[in-house]
Amino acid sequence: MPGENLSRDEAHERAALLSVDGYEVVLDLRSAVGDSAEAVRTFRSETTIRFRRTGEGTSTFVDLIAPSVNAVNLNGRALDPAVVFDGSRIAIDGLAEENVLVVDAQCAYSRTGEGMHRFVDPEDGEVYLYTQYEPADARRVYADFEQPDLKAPYRFAVTAPEGWTVWSNGAGEQDAEGVWRFAETAPISTYITCVVAGPYHYVTDSYERGELTIPLGAMCRKSLAKHFDADDVFLITKQGFDFFHDNFDYPYPFGKYDQAFVPEYNLGAMENPGMVTFREEYIYRGKVTQAAYESRANVILHEMAHMWFGDLVTMVWWDDLWLKESFADFMGSFVNAEATRFTNSWVTFANNRKAWAYRADQLPSTHPITADIRDLEDAKLNFDGITYAKGASVLKQLVAYAGRDAFLEGARRYFKRHAYGNTRLGDLLSILEETSGRDMKAWSKSWLQTSGVNALTPAVTYDAEGRITELAVVQEGDELRPHRAAVGLYRLSADGDLVRFARAEADITGARTVVAELAGEEKPDLVLVNDDDLTYCKIRFDEGSLATLRAHLGAITDPLARALCWSALWNLTRDGLMPARDFVSVALAFAGRETDIGVLQMVHAWTKTAVTHYATPEWREEGGRLLAEGGLRELRVAEPGSEHQLTWARFFAATAGSDADFQLLEGLLDGTAKIDGLDVDQELRWALLSPLAVHGRADEGRIGEELSRDDTATGKRHQVRLLASRPSAAVKAQAWAQVVESDTLSNALVEATIAGFVQPSQRELIAPYAEKYFAAIERLWADRSIQIAMDVVKGLFPGLQDSDETLAAADAWLTAHESAAPALRRLVLEARDDLARALRAQACDRLAA
Repeated sequence: MPGENLSRDEAHERAALLSVDGYEVVLDLRSAVGDSAEAVRTFRSETTIRFRRTGEGTSTFVDLIAPSVNAVNLNGRALDPAVVFDGSRIAIDGLAEENVLVVDAQCAYSRTGEGMHRFVDPEDGEVYLYTQYEPADARRVYADFEQPDLKAPYRFAVTAPEGWTVWSNGAGEQDAEGVWRFAETAPISTYITCVVAGPYHYVTDSYERGELTIPLGAMCRKSLAKHFDADDVFLITKQGFDFFHDNFDYPYPFGKYDQAFVPEYNLGAMENPGMVTFREEYIYRGKVTQAAYESRANVILHEMAHMWFGDLVTMVWWDDLWLKESFADFMGSFVNAEATRFTNSWVTFANNRKAWAYRADQLPSTHPITADIRDLEDAKLNFDGITYAKGASVLKQLVAYAGRDAFLEGARRYFKRHAYGNTRLGDLLSILEETSGRDMKAWSKSWLQTSGVNALTPAVTYDAEGRITELAVVQEGDELRPHRAAVGLYRLSADGDLVRFARAEADITGARTVVAELAGEEKPDLVLVNDDDLTYCKIRFDEGSLATLRAHLGAITDPLARALCWSALWNLTRDGLMPARDFVSVALAFAGRETDIGVLQMVHAWTKTAVTHYATPEWREEGGRLLAEGGLRELRVAEPGSEHQLTWARFFAATAGSDADFQLLEGLLDGTAKIDGLDVDQELRWALLSPLAVHGRADEGRIGEELSRDDTATGKRHQVRLLASRPSAAVKAQAWAQVVESDTLSNALVEATIAGFVQPSQRELIAPYAEKYFAAIERLWADRSIQIAMDVVKGLFPGLQDSDETLAAADAWLTAHESAAPALRRLVLEARDDLARALRAQACDRLAA
């Protein structure tokens, strides 16, 4: 990896030297179906780049990561590949004012999800290809200037195996020679170009609005076609286009709109204009909850928002990644709530997306939303909870601060002024100042250019009659920010519901702000700061409100208010201010009454984390037993066939720990046990089998039997995960070797193996690997692709060895490796911080014992 990095300074220097007029990329992918291993290792890539020298200097470099280069020709002059190519760059000099560079290379197919990924479907042997480039992997497929501000139009031509179809950003057709040729694109950045090729199942539709017609396509592997609900994908797509055309006043600019659901994908999705790619797990093989469909809709709309925020107008460098990702993340929930059936998507946002942001913003690696991105490794790690979820949260605050109309008018002007160009922070802020009349520089300084999360706590005094004499909001944090926030007052009604009876919005500034509008109100049972979730903060409670939640959280009738309270209690637990066992007690008391399925799933995840990491070791067994008993109790009383029943079934399986639990799981698998209404489909079967493997009640043969029922790519991943999860020293040694000592596994199987290896009930079994981890990670970082290295470094950190000794080992590694790659150090530092947080939470929980 060290030779593959690109610094911001190098990119700025190159952008000052040249501008690109266009690319012609010719790929020959017929080797993808070769019979020998060598035949499917590489493909031929011929790239012609036309560019002009616009600055001082006569030399630069072109990016290319490839096993070999056949020829390099600059302005008719042959360059010796052995001299100019170093494995990641081609040095070129003697530049003229106008230049034509031709590079003929052998590029490698990928098994890591980076560049040209090649996948063989185990179900039918078919081969599928797709590309994934962000932030800088187009250079694995063709020679280029790999930085976002050197935009250019592209023409792709692809020779593919007989019987295949090929897609790219532009519309394509096959000529008489069997070559697929694609229309020239608008000027776009390298990282959003795309090629998808193979015998994909392809469904078409169209979106029409006045004179505008957008051809729509959706595709997946043939073996998944029977599960593919393309109609719902198209429905969300059309609803999204309606919203964006209504509000952006800039027609979709990229012609067709294909959406490909592809295997072994590292991301949720990627916004390649005209050819969006998604992970195929969004095609559901079994029964899932509405939360899953809402999540998919959010991702579809997120990627569609990128057609404007990111593709039409692109950041100059990755420092301003928020200009696309924060906006897209915000728009996913915004459009979901206003244009689709998922009208409660802001509840999911408050409970789910913000949890990601709060965690990221309290890590030692937290950074401003507009980050300091020194190089590509920094950029790769900054696709994080700050850039996405905090950025989106801050934009929600901006809409409250500037006003919805001013915000959308600002977006409209931004697109028209900067179409097909590149921008920085100031370009957008100046337009928003025009439309809102607000001082965006001060707002930006507080919200975009500083890091950390504030805590807002109510401070209330009452008179002798129990009426509020003063309600103030106390703000804590290193940077005291301006918040536009609402404060809600709630009380228990005669029928036991906890309902809001008063609300006031206020500009919260400084350390203490009095909300004068609420003086004189009757004493509430609950004071909820940031009611309606207008701002980004951690909510705290006064003593009386916290007591109300412990006794009546499930009585809150408003789903958003209830979600905010769940999230606030979880933040108290993470911060070591509420014992983990108390959070578990509240969850077991009220999760069964939670109506929002997405919130319920988050509460389930939090309770498992509370027992695994934040409870004292002495209470873990008891906590696990309580979770399993509570899960089974709610499973038995859930409405038959409901999504709540399915959710509780999965929770019970994930927490099962007794012989009686395992016997029920075995009975559900072999049909001797039944729960009315519970459909044990194939995906649920794997979930039920998983704890049996972890606890030694399902051996390799039994796992193999399940694979024979589901001999698919998904089934294979489940099998690999379960095999690595068995409680055996030999199994763990084999899994470790497959991931750490070998690079033969694909990205998806690396992920599955790590997931199986790390089991909370097997702490002692995997303890010997803590020392091995710290000895191996620097070598891994140097030898593997950044995606695989990140997966291994994050996934195998010995966080389950939650002791001061492990903390000291992490500190010792950081001290001894100050010169290690900054991105690697960041990952270790983040994992170390999670471990330290867990130890603090355990100390809090111990006080409650």
